[in-house]
Amino acid sequence: MEQEVLSGSLEAMSVGGRSNMNSFSLHMVTWNVATAEPPDDVSSLLKLHSPKSPDLYVIGLQEVRAAPLKFVADLAFDDSWSHLFMDTLGPRGYVKVSSIRMQGLLLLFFSHLEHVPYIQDIQVSYTRTGMFGYWGNKGGVSLRLSFYGHMLCFLNCHLAAHMDYAAQRVDEFEYILDNQTFNSKESPNILDHKAVFWFGDLNFRIADHGMHFLRTCINSQRFNLLWSKDQLTMMKQQAVSLQEFDEGPLDFQPTYKFDLHSDNYDSRPQKTWLGFDGKKRKPAWTDRILWRVSKSKSSSSSQDDDEDGETKSSEKAQQQASSPGEEDEEYPLEVKQDLYTSVMEYGISDHKPVISTFHLELRKVYSTPLVSVRAEGEWSADMDSMVTYTILQSFPSSAWDWIALYKVGFKSTMDYITYTWVKDDQISLDDQDCVQVYMSKDEMPVLGGECILCYFSSNLQCIVGVSEPFTVLESRVAIEEGLVPDTINGFDEALFS
Repeated sequence: MEQEVLSGSLEAMSVGGRSNMNSFSLHMVTWNVATAEPPDDVSSLLKLHSPKSPDLYVIGLQEVRAAPLKFVADLAFDDSWSHLFMDTLGPRGYVKVSSIRMQGLLLLFFSHLEHVPYIQDIQVSYTRTGMFGYWGNKGGVSLRLSFYGHMLCFLNCHLAAHMDYAAQRVDEFEYILDNQTFNSKESPNILDHKAVFWFGDLNFRIADHGMHFLRTCINSQRFNLLWSKDQLTMMKQQAVSLQEFDEGPLDFQPTYKFDLHSDNYDSRPQKTWLGFDGKKRKPAWTDRILWRVSKSKSSSSSQDDDEDGETKSSEKAQQQASSPGEEDEEYPLEVKQDLYTSVMEYGISDHKPVISTFHLELRKVYSTPLVSVRAEGEWSADMDSMVTYTILQSFPSSAWDWIALYKVGFKSTMDYITYTWVKDDQISLDDQDCVQVYMSKDEMPVLGGECILCYFSSNLQCIVGVSEPFTVLESRVAIEEGLVPDTINGFDEALFS
């Protein structure tokens, strides 16, 4: 008994001494892949061999190959980069929760399965800035969501190139902030979110210094001698829109521009439009990851004039009781960066990828999923099976909600084996909130395997309930009677291998 009490006390202990605080790890990647196909192994990029796996992965790519026919195929079947990350992370328990692509810009959000029911209000947006806003080779794509009740936004940008366009890059960033909106009263704009992560090929260069000085500093790893002339650092002193964004120290060598399949900086003369040799590109920290946490809005000053006496004071008290500042104090969120570096081993692009790991320290606004779902009795392809679900919290449910059967280790929401609509073949139990539905045996995996059930909300466009893993049994009838065609057998082996 004493051990149970001690265990419960330890679980309730805070991060940094504050009660009921939880810590979640986030691994972020930005990489301009220069239209290259993905490498065979992304273990180093995702830090797969680290002692502790992150809770979330956010991956932003720029210049994903977007030739017309390939782009259309990618929209229909997912691109090769998305497939690589899903194939790599799926078996490790991560699900692709959402993604957005605008031509060469791609943004992917993965979560460990245990957190998926607590990721809601997912929306995406995009803004073109190429060719005066008509072309999507440059611009920004964003993905916002609620994570345990905290609103987060991730913005992946590819801004204007070349040394002389630092001010234009800031203008493009501000244009993206102004033009991307979401269907939300509390956080309709990017900067309304509790935490914003801004990353991508931001294309800021190192000004003034000559090539010899740059390479001398890089070779001797005296990167700090270059920081003062980094254009993003310089522009932060002028542009208010940049000043609330934090960034870790640039203690890694500039990530652009490299010869392909090499750690050597640009050694080939650039050809001008007329065919003459131009200048080599100077090294630069073009690829960056920054973040911003909104500050609590403090209560109005007690020194404000009180023209209407007690009535006005009462109204002000009610307003303050429900103010965002009070909510921020009750449900705080802190972002701490643990790692910020480049990954030099990849040579398929003239950019090296940049990665960063963060800890999100927060108090959960809610810790119960919207729906509880479980499998009842034995499951196999020999008979229809029963699913029980219970609405735990009120939400806008729909007749278009569905419950799907997934393989353990599934890759994305659409990676289901079979599904049933929640209103089909419904049986209400004595408990009004507890409902049972049948799932047809017709598409059950004949060879069986380890599976889970997920409840998908059509209105919220996300998974709001996940069952415990369970075993679908091998079909006795189909195997005994030799009714397993090679095609179906192959399908099952692919699913459960």
